Amino acid sequence: MAKIIVQNTEITILSHNDKDYISLTDMANGKQDESRAADVIKNWIRTRYTIEFLGTWEMIHNPNFKVVEFDHFRMQAGLPNFTLSASEWIEKTNAIGIIVKRGRYGGT
Repeated sequence: MAKIIVQNTEITILSHNDKDYISLTDMANGKQDESRAADVIKNWIRTRYTIEFLGTWEMIHNPNFKVVEFDHFRMQAGLPNFTLSASEWIEKTNAIGIIVKRGRYGGT
């Protein structure tokens, strides 16, 4: 795994299926407040702008992306009771732009 330094924070670059992924968990850990990285990512992924960006990226790069599920998330995004995890996004939409690695040294 390669590492880069961004604003004094070490960020992991993971290769998976011949693609490089930047660790959202490492970036979230770099925040200066006391939030847990998982909470930062959950708050980020539930916004309308993030959902629209991820959906657009998937439609361009992923022929197996489930657009109907994406539309459901897009309509719910931004509502006070809407929650979404990266794992749920991947499972429901067949997304490939985000991966979740479980266990010790895991992350998004």
